[in-house]
Amino acid sequence: MIKIYDRKTKTYEEENIAGKKFIEWTYESPLGKGVTELIAKRKIFSKLYGVFCDTKLSTKKIPEFVENFDIDMAIAQKKISDFTSFNDFFIRTLIPSSRPIVSDENILVSPGDGRITIYDDINLNNIIQIKGLTYSLSELIKDDKIAKNYENGVCVILRLCPTDYHRFHFIDSGIPSETFKINGHYYSVNPIALNSIPKLFCENKREWSILKSDNFGDILTIEVGATCVGSIIQTYSPDKKVNKGDEKGYFKFGGSTTILFFQKNKIKIDDDILAQSKKGYECKVLLGEKIGTKAHERK
Repeated sequence: MIKIYDRKTKTYEEENIAGKKFIEWTYESPLGKGVTELIAKRKIFSKLYGVFCDTKLSTKKIPEFVENFDIDMAIAQKKISDFTSFNDFFIRTLIPSSRPIVSDENILVSPGDGRITIYDDINLNNIIQIKGLTYSLSELIKDDKIAKNYENGVCVILRLCPTDYHRFHFIDSGIPSETFKINGHYYSVNPIALNSIPKLFCENKREWSILKSDNFGDILTIEVGATCVGSIIQTYSPDKKVNKGDEKGYFKFGGSTTILFFQKNKIKIDDDILAQSKKGYECKVLLGEKIGTKAHERK
């Protein structure tokens, strides 16, 4: 059972996991682990499933998925009958009023919907993946020079479930760099898998870039693929000015993760998120929701 902290109600709730029994089998049973290593973690498995999710036939999955996970379609820009495939539904856009972006330049917001964990004063060689398992930033991005800029900074991990809005956005205005791509496997990013696969984020396919932001320094942004995520699609233009809240890209079907690294003394994270992260709980957040402030604005 995975418990998530609801910031609004200040209570914990159990996460309704898509494919829970399959994930538990593949990452916790001896036979399932074997299948994962032989098949599920490999590109061909996710690619083939991604091809199916791009077909008209896959639209039959949409109504049941919406019902099982109580997805609010009133905030989507398309009706269920208008989607041309399951992936078309999965990367659905929302009406702007459903995800208001806090415009105050001193406010740090979430880059998307998901479950957030944050660590401050990080050790670059021992960044926490989950209790007992760590990784290094150099391993994650394969660039020692860039990694050194984030010593004792802040790491923000936003885990997206298959049920979430799957587009990710810029959290501040600024100039984004080109995207650097690193090939890898396609392990699930669910906590069940994170607890089983050492350095999972460093094993999976991932892409990274730097946003030279106007208010929070140079933000290292990493998108991590996962099982059935056939593609990470970047929709922004490198080296061109972006505004806070602009779309950066999206993930096709599957759970996935966005990781942000901030330099030392650039931001202050909200106390409730830090407290829950230290207890080992993720906090549920939405795109544009306040998660912190500029360091000098904190009182």
